[in-house]
Amino acid sequence: MVFAEKLKQERKKRGWSQEDLAEKLFVSRQSVSKWENGQNYPSIEVIIHLSDLFGVTIDELLRSDEGLTKQVIRDSKKLAYPRLKYTFDVLFLLGVVLLASKLGVLLLNKVAGSSIPLAGGSFLWNFGPLLLMVVGGAGSSIMKDKYAEE
Repeated sequence: MVFAEKLKQERKKRGWSQEDLAEKLFVSRQSVSKWENGQNYPSIEVIIHLSDLFGVTIDELLRSDEGLTKQVIRDSKKLAYPRLKYTFDVLFLLGVVLLASKLGVLLLNKVAGSSIPLAGGSFLWNFGPLLLMVVGGAGSSIMKDKYAEE
């Protein structure tokens, strides 16, 4: 049985109108209608809520329709990519902060005549910011392209 039929059957079994179900799910009646006509699929959050409302397993709802299963998998991948992209963006910004710190200390030493040491050694300060910015920028770009493909 496909998802649309299962949804309609479970709703009618309880004597609910599309409007009743929509209120319980906090969606519009039109959304419920589209799901029941096979024009669209609900999000995974709504599927979980439907599972609870109908007292059926999520597996019963998902496996009832191959298209729905693919949609949920596609949606879950889209959720993972922004998190990864965010991580790469943070790495890039960390590199920028390290570079700005180094330049600030060098400028302060030059202008004020002070001798503030850069803790951690020259390798960290010379290549750390560059490495972080390259890895962060490349990773972010890859994630953006991958997200756009799907």
